[in-house]
Amino acid sequence: MPRKTLKRWIPDPQEFKKRPGLQFLGKLLEDPNLFHLNRNSVSKAFSIGLFVAFLPILGQMPSAALLSLIFRANMPIAVALVWISNPLTMPPIFYACYEFGRWILDRPPIEFSVTLSVDWFLTEFPQLWQPLVTGCLISSIIFAAIGYFGMHYIWRWQVIRNWEKRQKTRLNRKQNADNESNKT
Repeated sequence: MPRKTLKRWIPDPQEFKKRPGLQFLGKLLEDPNLFHLNRNSVSKAFSIGLFVAFLPILGQMPSAALLSLIFRANMPIAVALVWISNPLTMPPIFYACYEFGRWILDRPPIEFSVTLSVDWFLTEFPQLWQPLVTGCLISSIIFAAIGYFGMHYIWRWQVIRNWEKRQKTRLNRKQNADNESNKT
C-alpha cells in the first residue's frame, strides 16, 4: 500500500533528474537507489526531508538532495518534504523553534520585530540566533526521528495488514473449496 500510494505522488525519475535545482548533482543522479520505494529508503527520506525542513538555511532542497545521495535515500520524497517549511509556514515554524530554543536555553523573552534589512541583522539578530538555532536543531532531530520511525512503522504495519488479508482470502477460498467438495 505505501508503495502504491507514493508512486502516485512521486514524479517520474527522468522528469525529476531534469529539475534545474538538481543539475549540480550531474551523473550522481543516475544511481537507481535514489528512486527506489522500499521501507528503508522511504524512511530515510522522511527523516532527511523533515530534518532539513526545520533548519533555518538557504538551499534546503539542494541540501536534502545532497543528504539523500549520502544516505542513499529516496531523493524525490526527501526534497518534497522540505516544502513543509514554505513561505507560508516558515514564520510560525521558526518562531516556535525560537521559543523552544529560548525555553531550552532558559533565556528571557525579548521584544522584537523582523524586518529584512542589514540594520536588523546587525542589531537584533545577534540576540535571536542562539535560541533560534538551538530550537531548530533540536526540532530537526526530533521530527527526523519521528519521520523515520513513523514511516518505518506505517510501512511495516501496511505490509503485515496486507499479508493478513491475503492469508484470510486464501483460508476463505480453501474453506469454500472444502465445502464444495463435501457437497458432492
